Amino acid sequence: MDINWTTFGIQLIAFLILLWLLKRYAFGPLLGIMEQRKQLVQSQLADAENSRKQASQHLEEQKQALQQARKEAFDIIEQARSTSSKQADDIIAVAKNEASRLKEDAVKDIESEKNKAIAALRSEVGGMSVQIASKIIEKQIDEKSQEQLVDQYLKEVSSK
Repeated sequence: MDINWTTFGIQLIAFLILLWLLKRYAFGPLLGIMEQRKQLVQSQLADAENSRKQASQHLEEQKQALQQARKEAFDIIEQARSTSSKQADDIIAVAKNEASRLKEDAVKDIESEKNKAIAALRSEVGGMSVQIASKIIEKQIDEKSQEQLVDQYLKEVSSK
C-alpha cells in the first residue's frame, strides 16, 4: 500500500480544521453546558445534603421536645398523685379527729346523763325511804306487813 502524502496532508489539514471548528463552535458550548449541569447537580446535591442535615436536626429536636413533654407529663402525674395522696391523708386525719371528738362528746354526754339519772334515782330513793319510814311509823304493824309494804314500794320504784 502506497501512502499518498498529498492526500494525507490535505485530509490531515481538513481534519484539523474540522476539529478546530468543532472545538470552537460545538465542543466549547457543549462542554460549557455540561460544566453548568455538573455544577447544578453538585449544587442540588449540596442542597439536598443540607436539607437532610436540617431534617435530621429537626427530627432530633422534635424527639427531644417529645421526651421533654413526656417527662413533664410524668412529673405532673406524679405531682397529682402525691397531692391526692396528701389530701386523702389530710381528709382521713380530719375524719379521725372529728370521730374522736364526737366520741368524746358522746362519752361526756353519757356520763352526764348517767350522773343525772343517779342523782334523780338517789333523790327518789331518798323520798321513797322517807315515805316508807313515815308509813311504817304511821302504821306500827307487824313484821310480815312491813315486808309486804317494802315489797310494794320497791315494785313502784322499779315500775317508774
